[in-house]
Amino acid sequence: MNNPKYIGRRIIAGFIDYTIIIFLTFLYLKYFGEINEEGAYSVSGLKTLPIIIFWLIYFCGFETILNSTLGNLIVGLKPVNINTEKNVTIKESFLRHLVDPIDMCCFGIIGIILIKNSETNQRLGDILAKTKVIKN
Repeated sequence: MNNPKYIGRRIIAGFIDYTIIIFLTFLYLKYFGEINEEGAYSVSGLKTLPIIIFWLIYFCGFETILNSTLGNLIVGLKPVNINTEKNVTIKESFLRHLVDPIDMCCFGIIGIILIKNSETNQRLGDILAKTKVIKN
């Protein structure tokens, strides 16, 4: 295979990354949130800022400094600029993950379809950021 897609590895990496994000968000909500009308914990206003900051640090910071999130590091993948194959910048990383809710929609099926049908194996976030994922 000339142009490997690493779909299985990318699914595992995404699962690891979002398990970490969801777990830490849950902990934050449990300890800093308030019970709402439905009986669930929630935060509003400035209390939402730490969740956003953690998301930025986890995805954009790790990809910029470590060249991978923990999930990608574990499965041996990393995102790179599609033209230069250099490590992603913080802007590219931010753009890659800005549309994660769309890529991850329906258990990631949209991202998987895009990866399978893209000549350069890109999901929507990669197309937006002009990046691709390669073996580390």
